Amino acid sequence: QVQLVESGGGLVQAGGSLRLSCVASGSTFSRSAMGWFRRCPGKEREFVAGISSGGVLRYIADSVKGRFTLSRDNAKNTVYLQMNSLQLEDTAIYYCAASGSRLGLREYEYEYWGQGTQVTVSS
Repeated sequence: QVQLVESGGGLVQAGGSLRLSCVASGSTFSRSAMGWFRRCPGKEREFVAGISSGGVLRYIADSVKGRFTLSRDNAKNTVYLQMNSLQLEDTAIYYCAASGSRLGLREYEYEYWGQGTQVTVSS
């Protein structure tokens, strides 16, 4: 069983930055692909970014490309989502997810999920 705990969300003005962290329990983190998803108000949850177990392969959604970056520290069992130039439409609950298989873009490819952290961007 893997537990994921996100942190770093909050209220930020448009144009600002936040860094989300996700800490994983257990010994399988270094073998897990990790993803970030978000649920914007009134919308379905969507893929934001993902990183392979070794950190070599990364996928970034077009909607955040150039503004969000993803990294991981396997020694700390932590994955990060650096969010810059935040826009009003980035307001969402952000979820961290772990996959025991290869890096994917779909929710069903991830077995474990965190509870989410709220990010609110104000004008």
